[in-house]
Amino acid sequence: MCATCGCDDEAGPRITVPHAHDLPHGAERGHEHGHEHGHGHDHEHDHEHDHGHEHDRAPVQTETVTLEQQVLAKNDLLAERTRGWLAGRGVTAINVMSSPGAGKTTLLERTIRELSGSAPIAVIEGDQETLLDVERIRSTGCAAVQVNTGAGCHLDAQMMHDALTALDPAPGTLLFVENVGNLVCPALFDLGEQAKVVLISTPEGTDKPLKYPHIFAVADLVVVNKVDLLPYVDFELETCVRHAGSVNPGVEVLAVSATTGEGMEAWYRWIADRRSGRS
Repeated sequence: MCATCGCDDEAGPRITVPHAHDLPHGAERGHEHGHEHGHGHDHEHDHEHDHGHEHDRAPVQTETVTLEQQVLAKNDLLAERTRGWLAGRGVTAINVMSSPGAGKTTLLERTIRELSGSAPIAVIEGDQETLLDVERIRSTGCAAVQVNTGAGCHLDAQMMHDALTALDPAPGTLLFVENVGNLVCPALFDLGEQAKVVLISTPEGTDKPLKYPHIFAVADLVVVNKVDLLPYVDFELETCVRHAGSVNPGVEVLAVSATTGEGMEAWYRWIADRRSGRS
């Protein structure tokens, strides 16, 4: 079990390309961070002691924290190597994170269709199971690979590396990473991306930045989706912007509807700025 977030899948993540037999040798792998620790829990509670069990708990906590640091350090080292590899190819990688159902795939579908003439675009699609979203992305004509994490609740740098091996993006590619739907663990794992985008939707409520401060604190951009539903849901845009600023001072917030197209031009300008290095 992963010490950092508690996810584990003995079978490991599965990376799917349009033709599985074309997958480069070695691109599939086990969920390595799930096997970082073999320490078990061999500490025994001695019920003979009259002064309680507090002495048993501290070593376990210390060991867990140390293991978490080791897992993240290994992840961050590979992420930095990936970041350098992407920079060498001029690939702009944007990690899109949200809760399930916020509209990541819809946002990317529209973005791909409307920006397809400006640059090669590719997608790494993260989900626990199914090929549903990657098939939607491929229907746009975009190159995409699927990473199924099983019980895992986030992508990590090794999964990103393996997906890139399978995808082999052309120089100058605009690469979107659609992370597993989760507002907690994806924030902890650097993938080597150039920018992190947090997407929330109006039906989720105004208070998400306060409830999940860490993911908003690491965001380079917050996108509020489904603003076409504002007349029908209890959501205060200005309050949400203020909450986001309280955990990430100065963070830019864009209000869009990936369904109707409202606000999408601002999103495209932000992407263009990232690609040109103006951000």
